[in-house]
Amino acid sequence: MSNQDEKPENGRSADIRDEQPERQPLRRELPEEVPPPAAAAGADAASGAEDTARAEGAAGAEDTAADGRSAEEGSEAALTGRQRLVKGLWPPRFTRAQLVVALLLFGLGFGLAVQVASNSDNDSALRGARQEDLVRILDELDDRTQRLEDEKQGLEKQRQELENSSDQAEEARRQTAEKEKQLGILAGTVGAQGPGITMTIEDTKGTVQADMLLDAIQELRAAGAEAIQINGVRVVASTYLTDAGKSVAVDGNKIEAPYRFQVIGKPQDLEPALNIPGGVVQTLEKEQATVTVERSDKIVVDALRAAKRPDYARSSSQ
Repeated sequence: MSNQDEKPENGRSADIRDEQPERQPLRRELPEEVPPPAAAAGADAASGAEDTARAEGAAGAEDTAADGRSAEEGSEAALTGRQRLVKGLWPPRFTRAQLVVALLLFGLGFGLAVQVASNSDNDSALRGARQEDLVRILDELDDRTQRLEDEKQGLEKQRQELENSSDQAEEARRQTAEKEKQLGILAGTVGAQGPGITMTIEDTKGTVQADMLLDAIQELRAAGAEAIQINGVRVVASTYLTDAGKSVAVDGNKIEAPYRFQVIGKPQDLEPALNIPGGVVQTLEKEQATVTVERSDKIVVDALRAAKRPDYARSSSQ
């Protein structure tokens, strides 16, 4: 066989070798582990859905907030000034300090109201009094002032007599005896007589109490009464009155209605003092008692009290 014949075969064999695929290596490299396609797709879908939900929720919240703000701004714009004030004041929001201040102010206001009410009660009788009643009250005050002035002048006269008397010791004894008589009348150890009034209180329903009679005694003393006796019991500085059922006891001596006051003093001062608006007579008449007052040029007070020696007090001249 010639070389020419061999060439084709060699060329054919070369082509054959060219057409044959390359030999694969005996061991392939394993690919990296990857998650299953389905699981990866599910995770991606879940994360995407979560992100989408978050984004949508945030957007929705922002939209809702924006809608709320816009609605609130619109409602506030529609409110009037008075409605805004009411909305700002109600419902109230108090702090502890504000509550304490409110309580203090309430207590102060309550005290002022009570004070004003008490003053109004005290002045109500005079506010509603007639003109002649007010004139009578002023006259009574003038009479009390005049009595105090007369007493002052009498004391000054006694002092001058002691200073000008040649026998000061004899003058002092005379004034002492006179003073003893006066003190005896006030203490109830000696009888007395003079001008004054007689007040009789008829109490058919038993409504007159001891404090009402005590008010009458105090009013008479303030009007210048020098000697008082009630139903034969002498009234002195230490006299006390108590309720005894439907009657009254004076210094422990039970007396029955009608109550008869015999009072020595200036009638022109004593009677108006009992009849002032809101005074003794009106108070007793409100209790359905009947009161009569009579003036007299001679009232006899003959009920006596035993002289009592004090247990501890002694004269400073001893």
